[in-house]
Amino acid sequence: MPFGPDAALETFPNPSPERDFRIHMEIPEFTCLCPKTGQPDFATLFLDYIPESRCVELKSLKLYIWAFRDQGTYHEAVTNRILGDLVAATEPRYLRLAARFLVRGGIYTTVVAEHRRPGWQPAPPVDLDVLPAQAVDRR
Repeated sequence: MPFGPDAALETFPNPSPERDFRIHMEIPEFTCLCPKTGQPDFATLFLDYIPESRCVELKSLKLYIWAFRDQGTYHEAVTNRILGDLVAATEPRYLRLAARFLVRGGIYTTVVAEHRRPGWQPAPPVDLDVLPAQAVDRR
């Protein structure tokens, strides 16, 4: 696999395509460079997605993310680039990427980008408070 942000993200078949399930990842070591100053920007990426037929392979994701270390880019641009590349690779039902950048010049920045497959709607949440309580007395 070629190394760099232009490398293809590897995927594997969704093991349970018949149901919606959420995959959550936290990537605490994301870095890129400020395009104005060349100084490093640090962020934690929070990735949540509901796969359709493909899931992203973790090692290829790690190498892809690491490749931004030497890239000069704005926070908004890199967040949307990563989201777009993940959507192109996996074609998910839903994908949300939140990038929480550390302070720069006294300002914290969080960029949130989402993709929703046309026509896909999440299932309504189950309200567990309305289910009857189980008997605790087993006499």
